[in-house]
Amino acid sequence: MANNNSNAGSTHAWRFFRCGGFDQVSIESGADLRHLGELDPKLWTALSCPTTGLEFDSRTLALLDTDGDGQIRVPEIVAAVQWACRMVKDPQALFGDGALPVEAIDDSHEEGAVLKAAATQVLGYLGKSEAGVLAVDDFADMTKMFSPTHVNGDGVVPAGVAGDEALAKVIGDIVATQGGVPDRSGEPGITAETLDAFFEQVEAVLAWRRGAAESAELILPLGEATAGAADAFEAVRAKVDDYFARCRLAAFDPRAVEGLNAPVAAYGTLGERVIGAGDAEVAALPLAEIGADKPLPLAKGVNPAWAGQVAQLHDEVIEPLLGAREALTLEEWLELSAKFDAYRVWMADRPDTQVHDLDLAQLEQVVSGDTRERLAALIERDLKADASAANIDAVERLVRYQRDLVTLLRNFVTMSEFYGGESKAIFQAGTLYLDQRSCELVMRVSNMAKHATLAPFSGCYLVYCSCVRAGAGPIEIVAALTGGEVDELMVPGRNGMFCDRQGLDWKATVVKVVEQPVSIRQAFWSPYRRVGAMVENQLRKFAASRDKDMENKAAANVAGAAAKADGGQAAPPPFDIAKFAGIFAAIGLAVGAIGTALAAAIAGLFSLAWWQLPLVVVAMVAIISGPSMLLAWLTLRRRNLGPLLDANGWAVNARARINLPFGESLTGLAELPAGSKRSLYDPFADKKRPWKAWLFLVALAVLLFLLWRRGVFAGLLGG
Repeated sequence: MANNNSNAGSTHAWRFFRCGGFDQVSIESGADLRHLGELDPKLWTALSCPTTGLEFDSRTLALLDTDGDGQIRVPEIVAAVQWACRMVKDPQALFGDGALPVEAIDDSHEEGAVLKAAATQVLGYLGKSEAGVLAVDDFADMTKMFSPTHVNGDGVVPAGVAGDEALAKVIGDIVATQGGVPDRSGEPGITAETLDAFFEQVEAVLAWRRGAAESAELILPLGEATAGAADAFEAVRAKVDDYFARCRLAAFDPRAVEGLNAPVAAYGTLGERVIGAGDAEVAALPLAEIGADKPLPLAKGVNPAWAGQVAQLHDEVIEPLLGAREALTLEEWLELSAKFDAYRVWMADRPDTQVHDLDLAQLEQVVSGDTRERLAALIERDLKADASAANIDAVERLVRYQRDLVTLLRNFVTMSEFYGGESKAIFQAGTLYLDQRSCELVMRVSNMAKHATLAPFSGCYLVYCSCVRAGAGPIEIVAALTGGEVDELMVPGRNGMFCDRQGLDWKATVVKVVEQPVSIRQAFWSPYRRVGAMVENQLRKFAASRDKDMENKAAANVAGAAAKADGGQAAPPPFDIAKFAGIFAAIGLAVGAIGTALAAAIAGLFSLAWWQLPLVVVAMVAIISGPSMLLAWLTLRRRNLGPLLDANGWAVNARARINLPFGESLTGLAELPAGSKRSLYDPFADKKRPWKAWLFLVALAVLLFLLWRRGVFAGLLGG
């Protein structure tokens, strides 16, 4: 980390340039990179930036973000630059275009030698040994760099690495029962963890099977057929238990027999519809007719819904263990149940694993031999391979740094890309086209409400837009309008087009506007526009209120006339001409007073010397437009980029100004192409009507008459 004192102890001669109102360091040579750690952080343009919302390679950002907190900070930048400089012979090679010659890697130290060996091996995997150059695109498909028949250092061993058919078969069994882990080659393989889990499960299965072998007569009364017989027994166990419980209850109290058998009404319900062999209502009936201590019939008299299961019970369980018979007593049923008790306990202890599907003899052979040790040795050899995954990652890291690192520095240590104008900065998301202008200062926004609390301190006129595109999720952007005029233009709901850095177009809808002055020219006309809008609004309100009053009066008159006609009242009084004349006289007096005031003002102007008239006009304009222009100048003077970036998670360390000339370059206005021909004829232009001219002439004549009556002209002519 750099010293607190500016460049204390630094032997490097830094070069600075001034742009955006502050000094920025030039990063032009390998020496600048080598000594970057000596540059005082106070001279850095930014101290941190997020890893999201940037037009920058996300993989490179992930490599730079060593602590994984989603922020790139000064120490991480310095560490990355120092490592990259140490890995190459000449740091000037880092000013590249993403094509790194392997010969540029410094193999004079151990780490560099390992890295160069790995890079050489990667060239061989890719078939680029003759070219000797690695590019970022070479790492898009990592499986190309690793063969499924060679170890690669990731600790995953696919079957192809075994080199032995028996070992390959065991690896396949482990993958089938434990799940495969993808190898760097793309093939599924085993790891130390899956190897240990497999053999633990194999030993558990073998121990479980040995328990059955040691007590075969008790646990497996029917040998290999015991499993099928147990399933047939369990299929009817609950129903047979229910039958014998009912029969014992009938023996206890003969009066219960009628209630324990199905009621006759149940059969009446069944008789009203079609009945199937597996009908649920039939299956719910007792297994057979209930009687006191009655044995269970096995052929005739069995509930048809259970006849198949009972027949299977006889063939697979009763006949092999007790012999063939027509009925089964309670004592015989309890004897059969006891024969399967040990089997049920044994099955409850059955290990839950897919290893049961493998051949038992093969499992015995795998455990008794040295298979486990040989597979563990393969995994260990893979982990220690020279072309390890870590080394391949380091090669990719260096290639990405060679392409991207200087670009990041010119957007982090300095803002030369933003102020240079040759390319967009990494925080510029694209171009917004709206209202015959293009906005270049556009940023992605993840939280519009949070962003809008800090961004207004930038002093920029901001337009927040929601952008949608078919097949993609919606995004939110903010654009700064830094040129032209925007009075009452950027209202929420307006639509435009956003073109991102990949050339894709999005439909942009304005959802929020933060109004700020855009130019001194706009501020000059702003008061007049506001007064005009106010007058127009008041006239609209006045006309609407008069129209409403007339409508209400007309309705009231009609209702009153109808009521008087129905009541036989007298007609309204005749029109009073004197009252009407008085109203017009009052209006005339008001117009005269206004005309007199105007005449007095104009007379005062005519009383001034000719050279004083322009001064009066300038003073009036200054009084009206001056405050607005002053406020605009103060706002434009403090307009800067910092709050816009800070609102997106940056830590900007400088007051990056956006002055008027630079602001105009960030917002383009519509202009006709050079050499274009323009026709001023508009077939749908508003028709010119002479009444405005006549009205002006009448007003001028009235004004001149009033001035003549007051003797103004006589005074001017010396009469």
